[in-house]
Amino acid sequence: MASSLKQKFKNIGPGALVAAGFVGPGTVTTCTVSGASYGYTMLWCLLFATVATIIFQEMASRIGIATQEGLGENIRDRISNPALKWIAIVIVIIAIFIGNTAYETGNITGGILGIQAVFDVPMIPIVIVLGILAFACMWVGSYKLVEKILTGIVVFMGVVFFVTALFSPVDWGAVAAGLFTPQLPAGQEASKGILTAVGLIGTTIVPYNLFLHASGAAERFKDPEQIADARFDTVLSIGLGGIISMAILICAAANIYGNTGITVSNGKDMAMALEPLLGSWATFMIGVGLLAAGFSSAITAPLSAAYAVNGVLGWGKTLKDIKFKVIWMIVLVLGCVMAVTLGKSPTQLILVAQAANAILLPIMAFFVMYVANGKALGKWRNHAFANICGVVFIVITLFMCYRNMSSFMSSLATLLGLS
Repeated sequence: MASSLKQKFKNIGPGALVAAGFVGPGTVTTCTVSGASYGYTMLWCLLFATVATIIFQEMASRIGIATQEGLGENIRDRISNPALKWIAIVIVIIAIFIGNTAYETGNITGGILGIQAVFDVPMIPIVIVLGILAFACMWVGSYKLVEKILTGIVVFMGVVFFVTALFSPVDWGAVAAGLFTPQLPAGQEASKGILTAVGLIGTTIVPYNLFLHASGAAERFKDPEQIADARFDTVLSIGLGGIISMAILICAAANIYGNTGITVSNGKDMAMALEPLLGSWATFMIGVGLLAAGFSSAITAPLSAAYAVNGVLGWGKTLKDIKFKVIWMIVLVLGCVMAVTLGKSPTQLILVAQAANAILLPIMAFFVMYVANGKALGKWRNHAFANICGVVFIVITLFMCYRNMSSFMSSLATLLGLS
């Protein structure tokens, strides 16, 4: 039975959580750096990433609703051969740990940027406080209330960027060209350009969100006939998230790009994109937004890793389960440690973290498509259109990651002090 439009809006939830998850400090930083460095030319990356996110997240939510299990459990159940099953489990665990640790590092770094944009505070005390607060919220289970409050702040920041874009001196012809004409910087900027392009994809199509969405949809929707409602939630929520990301890039392109000698390296630099609307309040707003986005994502990333690992290993996945807690604690601690040890170039660190996620994305996308074509989904498994789109997106992402590998390794070596 089809739901009314009013009911569809009431059922919005899992998709909104995914959108709030990817509109984090990585998105703000990567989109601002892209707009400030290359103008509107990278908008096509966000359009591509938004459409791809909708398609893959819809698959994940459909898997969760049709089977009433998370993506990790489905991967484990779908592969019958013991050897192949354990190979898949190991791949998922390694990819999730590397990706989520990189993402968590970017989240903590985003919180640092937010506080330091407003107050002159050393890095280590900020990391300790953020780490303890995130730990406490996850340990006692009160993270849901905190997440709602911080997600509201992030959404407000997104609205501010959108309104600022409307009031900025935007070249809308260049915006249209940037959206529909794929191009990458040439010459000396080629390596940085491809890293930024892959980072824009990695900050939007977040691998751990696939696990989060499947579990969230299974919890929210108990009847497979509600898959249409879940699809509405996915398209609307992630579509709006993509528009917010584009607005951030447009603000930076309109208000920072072309200003000689300006390099976006901290929160105060990012605030220039908001000055046409907020004036002297821009720095405070970007600081609050980065802190809220970083802290909120610093909670969801470790939890998603715990759901994924516990799912593929067949462990209990309640928040009170000790194995569940150990997983998120490892990701949280590693993120805090790496934020301190690699935080001398915060914006570059966040860019590299997003690119790392994009490199791991094709692996997770393959598993989603594999499960979405399983017999367990019955009439809800993938049709030809979803499979064709999925294959096309995976091939394009693989090509971009291949092109990005040398610049990614070079940037990573620079962060690690190896070059």
